[in-house]
Amino acid sequence: MKPIRFKLTKTVANLLGTIILGVSMAGCSDFLEVQPVGQTTIPVFFSDMDGIRTALPGAYSAMYNYYSSEFYKYPEIAGNMVSLKTVTSGGDMVKEYNFISDPTDETGAVGYIWKKIFIALANVNNILQYQPSLVAKYPNNLAELQEIKAEALFLRALCLFDACRVYAQPYNYTQEASHLGIPALTKTPGADDNMPRNTVNQVYVQIIKDLKESEEDFGSTPMTDAYHASKLASQALLARVYLYMEDWDDAIIYANKVLASVPLSYGSDYMDMFTNLTAGNEAIFRLNGLKKSCPLQKFYYPVSPVAVPSDTLMSLFTDSDDIRLKLFQLESGSKNSYVTLKYTVTANVSESDKHYDPFVLRASEIYLIRAEAYLNNNEPKLAASDLKALIARSRNKQTSDISITETDKTVLRRLLEVERAKELCFEGHQFFDIVRWNHALVRSTNTNSNIRYMSYPNDRFVLPIPQTELEANTNMVGNPTVNN
Repeated sequence: MKPIRFKLTKTVANLLGTIILGVSMAGCSDFLEVQPVGQTTIPVFFSDMDGIRTALPGAYSAMYNYYSSEFYKYPEIAGNMVSLKTVTSGGDMVKEYNFISDPTDETGAVGYIWKKIFIALANVNNILQYQPSLVAKYPNNLAELQEIKAEALFLRALCLFDACRVYAQPYNYTQEASHLGIPALTKTPGADDNMPRNTVNQVYVQIIKDLKESEEDFGSTPMTDAYHASKLASQALLARVYLYMEDWDDAIIYANKVLASVPLSYGSDYMDMFTNLTAGNEAIFRLNGLKKSCPLQKFYYPVSPVAVPSDTLMSLFTDSDDIRLKLFQLESGSKNSYVTLKYTVTANVSESDKHYDPFVLRASEIYLIRAEAYLNNNEPKLAASDLKALIARSRNKQTSDISITETDKTVLRRLLEVERAKELCFEGHQFFDIVRWNHALVRSTNTNSNIRYMSYPNDRFVLPIPQTELEANTNMVGNPTVNN
């Protein structure tokens, strides 16, 4: 039987099989090809507790699948703190590095980010669709089902937020974020549904709704580990979402909630959370890569890496005592070219037990979120206090030993931007920060990219909507310039 091509925002219900139902997946010659699935497969699967218990790990696996690959690479490569070693035609992320992404690129960043996020979203939406009927059927499992719902709501919000960051201009691009975002799917579409793009404002409204409902549903359930969504994870993501919206008051409120419970990681704990298979004291949410492949590890592998820290990034480290410098080493045979160790496991375990767990949320970022919100709220002393906490940790000193007497907002702003770049490099933030700050992209003069400077605003600051999606969905429209 000839495989059938499906649109991701139309019949993604069938994609659930790629994670938990074992539906066969065809080759990559088409954007997405799957064998037809019976209409009753998914309802039958979710007819008992075993089904939804299996579905939740499947949803986490789908999240890992997009965080461990193109989605996490893109904001680093499109930014100015990471450089590709070679820019030969057809190389990994070369088009995104040079801002020539092709809407027909089905097996590269354009197609894969879209596909993988909407696969994850399909998994989560099926959980949320069938959870209420299981509550009615299994009232004795109410607490468990409520927690499953809370986790799924967090994951859905994360999917929507991530897709919107890649395929839509930042929240502040238009007044009231009235420009086009992505389809804010809260239910897996049927075969005859052609889902349009919602505005960015509408997408963010749904994100906040999901996260606040998730926060409420978690109730007093404590965070058990960083590899599962939790009330703290929902609050941390709310802090980030409000930051992107420039809602400084709410960003501070939710950052305060998180930092009241989650400490920074210091010394060996800081290093171990990257290199020694330790979650880390400051970890809020990260994705478990045990027994899974990790394209990020290959991308940044210290021996023959695809991508390396740019000169711009390395020039920011002016203090030789900065613990974060230990996460870099000279590239083999080089005297001035470095590689990152954030995806290099040094633990004494077998190769099969090594795994690479992308961070989604951690306390260091929340300090930076609060510092930025304080600064924009005209509270420079409080912003400086949060920056001092991070700088002190990086130098293994007490906060009281760090002096930031500057109160000029412009100077503090530059310090904040430098600390974000140093702390969060290679963790999927840099380009998104440049764009939401409405900055121009400025790369070092010796970059091997064709692009050294791009002014803001710019149509090329988003990826094109995949051409296959446009052809399959009559209500879908592309992004200006990049889809033309």
